[in-house]
Amino acid sequence: MQHLDLEVIESGIRWSRMGETLWLCTVLATYGSSPRAPGSLLVACRDGRHAGSLSGGCVEEDFLSRLGAGDFQAPLQVVRYGESSDDQQRLKLPCGGILEVLIERMEATPGTWQHLAALQEALHGQQRLIREVDLTTGEVDLQTEAPPGGSRDQERPRVERQGERVRIRIGPSLRLVIAGVSPVSVACAEFARTLGFEVVVCDPREEEIETFSVAGVERRPVLPSMYLAGEGCHASTAVVALTHDPRIDDLAMIEAVRTPAFYIGAMGSRQTSAARAERLLRSGGLSSEEVARIHMPIGLDIGSKTPAEIALSVMADIVRVYHGKPR
Repeated sequence: MQHLDLEVIESGIRWSRMGETLWLCTVLATYGSSPRAPGSLLVACRDGRHAGSLSGGCVEEDFLSRLGAGDFQAPLQVVRYGESSDDQQRLKLPCGGILEVLIERMEATPGTWQHLAALQEALHGQQRLIREVDLTTGEVDLQTEAPPGGSRDQERPRVERQGERVRIRIGPSLRLVIAGVSPVSVACAEFARTLGFEVVVCDPREEEIETFSVAGVERRPVLPSMYLAGEGCHASTAVVALTHDPRIDDLAMIEAVRTPAFYIGAMGSRQTSAARAERLLRSGGLSSEEVARIHMPIGLDIGSKTPAEIALSVMADIVRVYHGKPR
């Protein structure tokens, strides 16, 4: 859930600017079963305020309890959870799992704010960064990383360790751009937010966009094609057209195939999808290769009928493609 990372960093910036010392935690490695992957983040203050997740509950509770008791005074340390028999009984990590967590104490200084602001920009898609940490000296270095050549960010490991140096990749958060407001759009946005996506909904019909009431969603009263052409997408973006209105859906698809979005799809029956493909080839100016990028009909075939079922099939297909799994 990369959107959680953005919440972590933005909370850290806010608390640091209020003068609070921060503890930034990063999962370096997991052994056995673990609910969070390497690279997962959590930030906390001494008083227990926190954002993010390391394990889904038990490790966070232990960490926050120890933090409140005065532990973790070192500028940097690596802690392994679940390794001892006491940990296994007390923390209840699944299937004997072990977590290795980097814990960094960060004072409320302009340097901390600038460092976190750079991470925030990376998560918003402005650049890709490698955060390199020396586990011996505590020295931290940020390096700009070139976009992946023909592959997606998630195909590169988020954490790499060589001896006492750790390289942590910070890249764009998962984003879903929804072209057009419909009942399926609402359900899709709700699912996507639960899955950790940033969600942007575009529709030029002001009365429709004003009534779109899913919490945490960015609403844009513009044609989706204009949003895509003006701001574009990064490689962790999915674009879905869900209105059955060719004036909105077709234009969105024409712009979407010009971006590095990892998933592009349009809602409609097989007959509707075939007609759309023909229009995009004939009058949309797209090539056969560009049309082939569009998932039409959108989603997995699970016999969907209701808006919620269709949204479930769409989001399941997006997650499938993101993780590189065959259909």
